[in-house]
Amino acid sequence: MWAQVDANMHLRHSAYADFGAHARLVLMESMGFNARLMKQLHLGPILFREETIYRKEIQPNENIEVSSFLSKCRKDGSRWSIKHEIFKENGEIAAIINVDGAWMNVVLRKLDCLPPEYAEIFLTMPKTEDFVLE
Repeated sequence: MWAQVDANMHLRHSAYADFGAHARLVLMESMGFNARLMKQLHLGPILFREETIYRKEIQPNENIEVSSFLSKCRKDGSRWSIKHEIFKENGEIAAIINVDGAWMNVVLRKLDCLPPEYAEIFLTMPKTEDFVLE
């Protein structure tokens, strides 16, 4: 983790986004949205917005845990928002990351939808208490 520490001797700001991105991809893979399937569907997740709210600093070599929840999604799964919470090893929330994303057809380089059977699977993702289905 030393490569992720800044001059103030705490986790650099961009490392939080890296942890959120990693958690998002791990969650998607756990639901079957792995690289092989994405290649087969010619789809990839993209972000329109990423917001990080910093609450507590993370020290070098401190263990963290990241939770991920779907906070908003269209019924067809085409556009979505995910909330990540990064917890310090003492259980305090260190940061909250909110992202808004969609699916891009990587061949056509245009926004696209998941096939209906995959949209249904995507919507089984753990959700925030205030989840909104559009």
